[in-house]
Amino acid sequence: MSYAMTVRLSAGFAPTLERVRAALKDQGFGVLTEIDMRATLREKLGVELADYVILGACNPPLAHRAVQADPAIGLLLPCNVVVRAEGPDCTVVQAMDPQVMVQLSDASELRAVADEAGARLRAALDAVSTDA
Repeated sequence: MSYAMTVRLSAGFAPTLERVRAALKDQGFGVLTEIDMRATLREKLGVELADYVILGACNPPLAHRAVQADPAIGLLLPCNVVVRAEGPDCTVVQAMDPQVMVQLSDASELRAVADEAGARLRAALDAVSTDA
């Protein structure tokens, strides 16, 4: 099973990152965390990496349903979305496929949550790729 939903855009990193934030918001996701991997690895290891940001996206009603179905599922929340440069005019946007939760949990109620989360994340990725 693939664990990522991916789009590649012929667009720069910074404008794509802003479009991703807006598309997630339009789908009911808030960004709870933002990890700048480039800055972190430069500071901690002295290594250079292309622009690479991990957004921790959360849709509160879906997260609540997921945690009610399986309290341990919080280990897989929030939904991670990666925006990374792949050259000066190419940016990759990836979201973890929520179906991974279904594969790792015995809670059958998670399937509906994963289906809805997946549809919303796919809609966000589609919006980003049509705006590019």
